[in-house]
Amino acid sequence: MNLRQIELLRAVVRCETTVRAAQELGLSQPAVSNAIKHLETQLGFPLFERVNNRLFPTEEARALYQDSDPLFAMQAAFATRVQDLKENRAGHVRLIATPPLGYSVIPPALQLFLAKRPNMRVFFDIRRFETVIDAVDSGSAELGFVLGLGDHRGLDSEVFFAENMVCVMRPDHPLAQKQRIVPSDLRGFPFIALERGTKMGTLLRQAFDKAGEPFEFSVEVRYCNTACVLAEAGVGVAVVDPLSPHFAGHFKLATRPFEPASCVAASVVRSHKRPLSRAAEAFLREVRQVASEVAEKLA
Repeated sequence: MNLRQIELLRAVVRCETTVRAAQELGLSQPAVSNAIKHLETQLGFPLFERVNNRLFPTEEARALYQDSDPLFAMQAAFATRVQDLKENRAGHVRLIATPPLGYSVIPPALQLFLAKRPNMRVFFDIRRFETVIDAVDSGSAELGFVLGLGDHRGLDSEVFFAENMVCVMRPDHPLAQKQRIVPSDLRGFPFIALERGTKMGTLLRQAFDKAGEPFEFSVEVRYCNTACVLAEAGVGVAVVDPLSPHFAGHFKLATRPFEPASCVAASVVRSHKRPLSRAAEAFLREVRQVASEVAEKLA
């Protein structure tokens, strides 16, 4: 017996007439009737008792029906798997990001992505800039999300968000009364700096140099999220990327434009050595959408 013959047998057992079985299978009644007769001849024993135009399955037919249940359950699962892959609802994707993006645009994009694909598995990590680049280059992550990407040969990149750095402080801080903050405004106030040698730490120091203001700080941290935590605690004032205070809803911070303008670009990086999976492409679309909505709000 082949799979098609088993399917015919099961349909007739369920429907009890060749007419209804034919309708279910999309065949003609004579085709189903002839197929059953041929199968009985092939097997060498009857499968149905015919009484008043109805077919009652024999014990042998019932046994074959029950034994074939796992086959058709597997077939149904396989068909669902194919459809999930077709619609990017199953599979896996590996992502890695630096903290400013890992704690901002990635979580809402991930929520949107998984809401449409409950069977998808995501492997997500937050690391420092150099580790993100290495992970994408080695293939241990499909997509990397970073701020302030330079020239990295061997990787393709796309800027999906760009805005100026902002100054953050407690709402009751004296500087919160100002419409914008310049380096000279920070004199006399504890300042939380971003680590020297990092992308944004360098941008910040360049802004002070451009303004002719000495770069003095009370605390130096590596990540903008850390700077926001300290600013909320009243440790001082910080200049950070525009995404960190926007997404950290638990922060009670006043946010003001910082001048001279220091633009921060958020980029996604991928390796040109291997094609991007359809799942990764779908996730990237969600990231672009979230970033676009944030840019509109900040504007």
